[in-house]
Amino acid sequence: MSPLYSCFIRCYPGGSPAWYLIPGTALLIAAVYAASTVKVADQWERAVVLRLGHFTGLKGPGVFYLIPVIEKVAYWIDIRVITTSFKAEKTLTKNTVPVDVEAVLFWKVLDPEKAALEVEDYKSAISWASQTALREVIGKSFLSDMLEGREKIDIELRKIIDRRTREWGVHVSSVEIRDVLIPNELQDAMSMQAQAERERQARVILGDSERQVAQKFEESAKTYQNNPTALHLRAMNMLYEGLKEKATLVIVPSTVLNTMTLGDMTGTVALAKMVSEGEDRGEKTKEKKEQKEGGKSQVPETKLNAQEEGGL
Repeated sequence: MSPLYSCFIRCYPGGSPAWYLIPGTALLIAAVYAASTVKVADQWERAVVLRLGHFTGLKGPGVFYLIPVIEKVAYWIDIRVITTSFKAEKTLTKNTVPVDVEAVLFWKVLDPEKAALEVEDYKSAISWASQTALREVIGKSFLSDMLEGREKIDIELRKIIDRRTREWGVHVSSVEIRDVLIPNELQDAMSMQAQAERERQARVILGDSERQVAQKFEESAKTYQNNPTALHLRAMNMLYEGLKEKATLVIVPSTVLNTMTLGDMTGTVALAKMVSEGEDRGEKTKEKKEQKEGGKSQVPETKLNAQEEGGL
């Protein structure tokens, strides 16, 4: 039994049960009064307090007290850095290309009083201001700038949005474009353009390589120009490289034969000698073949003569 209830029994020993409800009601009213008076704000929160509709100040963090019925907390404002995603759909660039752009905004409330009193809903206002600024920047930019120079567009967006939200007590720390979506037909065209550019660069590199090789050949030719011995050795090396691969036919310029003394009278005589030796060898082979065939044909004729003599 509580001390208050014991005191009540001693004071009103013959009271009816209705009298017992009086202290309970008083305790309930005191609890409600205390609950409406004591408030607690977290470390990252600020409470905007109004007294009879007038702004009296900010409370928090920690415990603070309000006058019941007279004072109230109109807003609980978070002063941490908040991220808000926004996008612009089917927006034309400066070169009339429709794009869908998605971005992220990082902002923070620096003045909770302005955020609560200067704008009805500062979060919605920031979102709409961000979308409007994004469409404005897209309309002033080329598609190539948006695809390659996102950092520049991010900085410009941050300046525009921060200028609009500064009067609301909000500071924009950064804006980052997450994605730029373009039509599929344009993607195919850009892919073909990139492939053509790659092929052009490859051809330019190949042509430059051939030019460098030609220059080196020209320098080598100048080295051999006044040095017949070096040219002779080089020609012999070329023939050796061609013959060591078991090649049956080697085609070389006539000038090489002249430098190696293979195209003068000595070479002609050697070639004629090889041809005559080949013809003699062919005739001998033909005679041996005929003799062999003649020997085979004489055998049956001898046998026939022997049989005729026996018969006689």
